[in-house]
Amino acid sequence: MTAAHLMNTYQPLPLSFVRGLGTRLWDHDGREYLDAVAGVAVTSVGHSHPKIVAAISEQAGLLLHTSNLYSIDWQQQLAQKLTRLSGLDQAFFNNSGAEANETALKLARLHAWKKGIERPLIVVMENAFHGRTLGTLSASDGPAVRLGFNPLPGEFLKIPFGDLKSLATITRLHGERIAAILLEPIQGESGVQMAPAGFLLAVREHCDRNGWLMMLDEIQTGIGRTGQWFAFQHDGIVPDVMTLAKALGNGIPIGACLARDKVAQLFTPGSHGSTFGGNPLACRVGCTVLEIIEEQGLLSNAERQGQHLLDRLRAELSGYPEVLAIRGRGLMIGIDLAFPCRDLMLTAAREHSLLINVTRGSTIRLLPPLTLAAEEVETIVRGICQTLNSHRSHSEIAHAG
Repeated sequence: MTAAHLMNTYQPLPLSFVRGLGTRLWDHDGREYLDAVAGVAVTSVGHSHPKIVAAISEQAGLLLHTSNLYSIDWQQQLAQKLTRLSGLDQAFFNNSGAEANETALKLARLHAWKKGIERPLIVVMENAFHGRTLGTLSASDGPAVRLGFNPLPGEFLKIPFGDLKSLATITRLHGERIAAILLEPIQGESGVQMAPAGFLLAVREHCDRNGWLMMLDEIQTGIGRTGQWFAFQHDGIVPDVMTLAKALGNGIPIGACLARDKVAQLFTPGSHGSTFGGNPLACRVGCTVLEIIEEQGLLSNAERQGQHLLDRLRAELSGYPEVLAIRGRGLMIGIDLAFPCRDLMLTAAREHSLLINVTRGSTIRLLPPLTLAAEEVETIVRGICQTLNSHRSHSEIAHAG
């Protein structure tokens, strides 16, 4: 099989899998791999979880789709669960993270319209990533993902992530036109960049003072990834709007936009919609994911094993000069290297049966399932060390040649 009939939008590794179970994947030859990517923070309760398999199988034989012309019981159940866990009030379901962020951007526009702002601005962060639709690309940063798509719609003000002085400056210059701020609590695609302590709380207070919506993109950080249901809960705040996707469906496409009552009520019948969003299958799986996380204590496991993984990486990699920084929260960890390292993904897989991800060219990003066990932490640490050693050996041979 070749990729000749696929559009050239990815650079996949020459590796394909046929089966998964828990934290493990198997290729065509039956070789086993420890998955420290989890489909980029998607399969958080593990591959082929028996409760997920049962829910999909049963629901597929009952009902897949009716459209939002009719009430959907599973949709209402999932909305109730998510609002209870988050402190927000209402939910809208769609099919992806980008769609969820588009929903948030439409709410910001309606908020501005209600306030009489004719040309609204939304504050976003440098190095952010919110999706690949034209609207979410406008809110994102990075010339590579935006190349060839200009002019992009919408008006956004970008400030450095975590910079309160810049936030104060743009408020002074453009405050009358600003309707909202959109940011990730931890920037995932830019290399697991952590907000400074107190930044989210300061943003919350700033939005309250100025009548802005605080909108958090928790597509990668949400549903337990950082050791809390949502990353904002580490800071003791509640946003006005939050977007989710990825782990909510454990591989079944689903996105969600949650909002406080006063914001959610900006939508009226006909002002937004989705053909497939909130279908019975996706919402039943979402409910099942939340049940599994609660039943198996995966929030505390993510916090405990994430800290263990951070500690072990810092201890074992302290003697590697090419390792510039190690940071993270829960099971969302970035390792900055002093060289471009995409080739390490294939080295780790081929030589050490470990699946890792690389983002922004030189940062290893670890996003293992929340079910990760202590002995698997050691497997990841050993695999990273061996992969870096392999890179050293190959570099020395190339240099000598």
